[in-house]
Amino acid sequence: MSLKQMFERMSDYRNFGIVLLAVGSLFFIGSIIPSDGQVMVDKYISTVASSVFLVISIIFFALSKSYRNKLIQTEEGQEYLMNQKRP
Repeated sequence: MSLKQMFERMSDYRNFGIVLLAVGSLFFIGSIIPSDGQVMVDKYISTVASSVFLVISIIFFALSKSYRNKLIQTEEGQEYLMNQKRP
């Protein structure tokens, strides 16, 4: 795998993690805001969805970090990271 592909995967996984973190946070906020018409089943579904999105977000952040560590381990990867702008 080339350095460019590793860097792109690292960036993509980080972006996926950020999006999933935002969606999970919105589900969490939806589960704690009181609502008159909301039944307990809806709250449970929202809480479970929030937890799932947050766990998947953590997985994507871990994948991004592993690709970054792979890039840092090589000298060419360190130079590539130094020359690239962070998205």
